[in-house]
Amino acid sequence: MSYSPDKRSRRNLRLAGYDYAQAGAYFATICAQGRECLFGDVIDNEMALSDAGKMVSQWLMELPSKFPSLVVDSYIVMPNHLHIIIRILDTNTPVGHQDAPTGAPLPQVIQWFKTMTTNEYIRRVRQGHWPPFPGKLWQRNYYERVIHNDVELNAVRQYIAGNPAKWNQDTENPRLW
Repeated sequence: MSYSPDKRSRRNLRLAGYDYAQAGAYFATICAQGRECLFGDVIDNEMALSDAGKMVSQWLMELPSKFPSLVVDSYIVMPNHLHIIIRILDTNTPVGHQDAPTGAPLPQVIQWFKTMTTNEYIRRVRQGHWPPFPGKLWQRNYYERVIHNDVELNAVRQYIAGNPAKWNQDTENPRLW
């Protein structure tokens, strides 16, 4: 197979050999396809969710219902992406064995969320309530990072809370392109 500069190669963003079902905290960023601003706007450094953004937020809050060993710690829905801290709890292992796998792995959680939000968005487009999106609602991949300790966890929480105030400098903001 020859190299084509017109085609981007996909690289795996996950840590090789890491078990994403194990108990711990994970920071994920999920972007709308093409960085389309479908979920609202930042007004006076505060996020003002559109109906689509409210729907995304509602599905985020449904994650623990679908995945009982999961906690949505913090999140922010931005105009064209979202940041979330997901904590997978250790519910099945004895004390002192925190490295054992628990519930659904993070990629399965993210995939379920993308499926549910895409299906609902499509229903609303068909009803004439929302503008269509180009191609797919979400980008194929997402960014994630394992959070290793409480200091890092608190720093990510602060980053999430402060994200709307930094929108005018955010590389995800299409107005800056």
